[in-house]
Amino acid sequence: MIQTLEWTDQGVRFIDQRKLPTEETYVNCTTYQEVADVIRNMVVRGAPAIGVSAAMGIALGVKGSKADNVADLKRDFDKICDVIGKTRPTAVNLFWAIKRMQQKFEMLRVRPIPQIQQSLIEEAQRMHAEDIAINQAMGKHGAALMPANGGVLTHCNAGALATAGYGTALGVIRAAVEAGKKIQVYADETRPFLQGARLTAWELVKDGIPTTVISDNMSGAMMRQGKIGAVIVGADRIAANGDVANKIGTYTVAVLAKEHGIPFYVAAPISTVDLETPDGSKIPIEQRNAAEVTHFAGKLVTPEGVSVENPAFDVTPAKYVTAIVTERGIARSPYEESLKQLATK
Repeated sequence: MIQTLEWTDQGVRFIDQRKLPTEETYVNCTTYQEVADVIRNMVVRGAPAIGVSAAMGIALGVKGSKADNVADLKRDFDKICDVIGKTRPTAVNLFWAIKRMQQKFEMLRVRPIPQIQQSLIEEAQRMHAEDIAINQAMGKHGAALMPANGGVLTHCNAGALATAGYGTALGVIRAAVEAGKKIQVYADETRPFLQGARLTAWELVKDGIPTTVISDNMSGAMMRQGKIGAVIVGADRIAANGDVANKIGTYTVAVLAKEHGIPFYVAAPISTVDLETPDGSKIPIEQRNAAEVTHFAGKLVTPEGVSVENPAFDVTPAKYVTAIVTERGIARSPYEESLKQLATK
């Protein structure tokens, strides 16, 4: 299994996703500030992985605190959570993980500091293990939706690299292949950060799953030629009405799938469902550095002074979503009802 991130005696260890697929190198963080930088700079990315990373960063920060009383430790804890919380605004898993660690801290406030520190470390490790189990359960639910024999399109990377392991959308594909289905994956390259070309393709090739990389503007043509039987993507936040925030370009793929009568599935853990956000218009969309668009491999590819838009995500309205696969089952329209039922199970 790909080790996206792990807790070690030396710190939190991350595979550096910026250097894949040509280099498999790792970054070791010994402070919570370093974990925040890793999340912010996309050494690690993907909503579930960001959530687990946040928890481990908080645990690492508390472990390194010099506080000699619980009140001072709480002040340090609040500062750590604030820094981690400002790294990536769209992925709701980040805030879910912070809230879970906050609740754990409150339960532990009467304990000695060493016990608080150890319990928070164990909570972060528990979240890591739970995420893998959640993804495997999601895969079993979603495998039945995949074609027995045919092409499946995915956008961005929602695999082991975007989670603690196994993956959400790619977890469904993996489970379908394990069940004997003959799937040919088409991976959108996913500009401008190329998560599909660099990361999804790397994962699937390692697994021996047939994969073809296509540029983002090819998906409509592939659908029209009958090469795509289903689309499955991950999500960074799902609103209460079923609107889905995912990597920029997802909305385009969903509209094309609807036009061609192709099912469009979303795979995400319950922690990605945000019942407090009524619809997609309320989801904050992260704006990233213009250099990701103006430069390629460090070389300027646009005229100096040109204006650039670089939103990291877009919102796909629920009407384009055929079903949402979670670890607790599959939600279908009307999502206000089905998502609430699953989220409150």
